[in-house]
Amino acid sequence: SSDVAATNHLRSSIRAALPRDAWACWASLFFSGCALTLLISLAATQSFLAIASLLYFVHLLRKKPSIGFPPIKLPLALFCVWTLISMLFAATPAASGFAIRKLALFLIFLLAVNLIVTARHLIFLLAGTFVEAAVAGVVGMVQFAGQYHRVRIEHPHRIYAYMTRTRIDGFMGHWMNFGGQQMLEFCMLLACLLLWRAARAQREIGGAGRKSSLADAGDSPLPGNRKTALGSRKGIAWALMALLAASILLNFTRSVWLGCFAALIYLVARWRARWLLILPVLVLLPLVAGPRLLRHREESVLVHPHDRSIAERFEMWRAGWQMIRRHPWVGVGPDNIPGVYSLYLPRGVTPMIGYHNHLHNDYIQFAAERGLPCLAAWLWLMGALGWGVLRLERRLRGLRWVAHGAFAAWLALLVEGFFEFNFGSTPVLMVFLFVISAPFAAERIER
Repeated sequence: SSDVAATNHLRSSIRAALPRDAWACWASLFFSGCALTLLISLAATQSFLAIASLLYFVHLLRKKPSIGFPPIKLPLALFCVWTLISMLFAATPAASGFAIRKLALFLIFLLAVNLIVTARHLIFLLAGTFVEAAVAGVVGMVQFAGQYHRVRIEHPHRIYAYMTRTRIDGFMGHWMNFGGQQMLEFCMLLACLLLWRAARAQREIGGAGRKSSLADAGDSPLPGNRKTALGSRKGIAWALMALLAASILLNFTRSVWLGCFAALIYLVARWRARWLLILPVLVLLPLVAGPRLLRHREESVLVHPHDRSIAERFEMWRAGWQMIRRHPWVGVGPDNIPGVYSLYLPRGVTPMIGYHNHLHNDYIQFAAERGLPCLAAWLWLMGALGWGVLRLERRLRGLRWVAHGAFAAWLALLVEGFFEFNFGSTPVLMVFLFVISAPFAAERIER
């Protein structure tokens, strides 16, 4: 029957997009589950990652295939080793257990590059995360509406204070995790919308004498290759972008806004450089004509530099500098900052009321809790990732936009990292590792 034929065709299409070996195929399926739950459930994501890793290692033992990996082995190894060393010298080594276990997340590099073997699969996973981000954005906007309604009734004269004290968090349970994930997805989706060039890749690769997996990816960012559907798919993608951008604005996290703006500058420069002239208008327009809450949030930085959250960060950074001065080689130990924070404030000074489990700055955080050598290794790791993605951008053909999006996400993470310990957030880190691995998977696919 037609239903059976359609089912068989779908099954064969899925099987053709995955690795041929059975163990690798199952590992790829579970890694797909990991990628497709990144913005919905941390528990599900980590469970899928653990199963995919186990299956892939069985595949390695049985088949001993060639292994692809980004050119970051040495800095990544140094970062992990120095993290272990800093734990050994910590005042409370047991408190470092979570930071040590988090090093296992770097397996995403290995799995993404080796288990995504076709362009169709890669694009399907990226498109799936775009849909996830939009759904999470809708959930966040519903949260915002409910919160705004309650605050207007209970605290009509302090709406801004209460709306920024507890913000929308989507599925992630905390607004910083939600905002960081949405920022990274914003970068990838905007690169997809502005820089998609699959049709050109088909012309470049299609004449090579055999059907390319890149040509299988179709004409649009969403799986499929019917040209009549291209316009509708673009419309859907722009609708997803509208939901994503709205949720980022309503998240009220200024560091996320800065990260998105840095990524926007890069992507617009790559797309149509002359459009950079209107970007200042995008910053000034909300100040002039935006909703009052958004105007107040922007003015808290531009007009009122003594905002309480900014003052808290200055206190944290000063404490962090004292930690670096006293422990320049190994720091105070991973995840040991909450227990020793007050010891590094001036004598007689009580910590400001706030969240002091980390220092709200990637650069100071790694130096303070793990030492300057670990910070150097991390900077080398991030630099190698950024340089590697830029080099791939010159070599990629049909999937070049993936490299542009990954570099924009890399840039956004570094900019936001001046005001938040985003690399230490498991939900944000997992999305980043998947996004930054995508160009290396794309290069392996095209090669």
